[in-house]
Amino acid sequence: MATIVEPTSDFSALPQVGGEVFTAPLQRPQHVADDWLEPRQHDYDSQDDAVWDDLFARQAELLPGRACDAFMAGLDRLDLGRGGVPDFARLSHELGQLTGWSVVPVPMLIPDHVFFWHLANRRFPAGNFIRTRATFDYIQEPDVFHDVFGHVPLLSDPVFADYMQEYGRAGWKAMRHNRLKALGALYWYTVEFGLTRENGQLRIYGAGILSGPREAVFALEGQSPNRIMLDVDRVMRTDYAIDDLQPTYFVIESFADLYHRTVERDFNAIYRELSAGFTYANAAVLESDEVLHRGTQEYHTRGGRGSNAPPA
Repeated sequence: MATIVEPTSDFSALPQVGGEVFTAPLQRPQHVADDWLEPRQHDYDSQDDAVWDDLFARQAELLPGRACDAFMAGLDRLDLGRGGVPDFARLSHELGQLTGWSVVPVPMLIPDHVFFWHLANRRFPAGNFIRTRATFDYIQEPDVFHDVFGHVPLLSDPVFADYMQEYGRAGWKAMRHNRLKALGALYWYTVEFGLTRENGQLRIYGAGILSGPREAVFALEGQSPNRIMLDVDRVMRTDYAIDDLQPTYFVIESFADLYHRTVERDFNAIYRELSAGFTYANAAVLESDEVLHRGTQEYHTRGGRGSNAPPA
């Protein structure tokens, strides 16, 4: 099987990033080292646990019939609704037995190269904080609910777990080619906002959709967004919105299909052909696209989240 990483890389050491590689300028808190790991998981109080429980109850009612089977199976297998913010040590033990993954606490968004390094070593970095009641419906920075509820259940699926590790390994190559933005688009449209087909029906596997009520309905049932079959080259050239519902969702046939389209692909060839910026707008529909639904784009035409436009 072909691979997108050099076989000599063992990923044991944190990669060094040269000044020629652009990464987001994040200020590392003084209490964490270069790996950005918190010394321990936060001690959540009863109010924090209540926020988790209420968020969980809302999504657990909404997602059956909308989330993919692997997510629902992982949610049940890891019993994330047993009450309060899950203990990372317990999660890591259970995931370790299933797929060799662990969950590690980080204080905030972390630099790309550190994130890739943790994924390459089957560690999923999770925000060590939870939203408040004031930000209950929407928080831009991923918190423990988004990270653990949205991402962790799928890490119990062997194929998806392997995809996530290979994505982390692919990050090092993207840095060497200075194409982190393009690889970020692939993550956005698969891991965060991906759809899949199961028994002829569209289902959600992206954590950004799974962890929020508005987008879980909008992504599957809205008339506004496009739904297009995944093409890796096209997706890596496509801009994305980080603070609103998505104008376009990309669809895979299965996790095996996703793995085949990415891990078995020669990314060197893609990176050599990519421009520094994105080629396509996030609402674009191309002649080469396999379109399942061409959206009206009504929601975004009305101004999106900033205008309080209703999902359409």
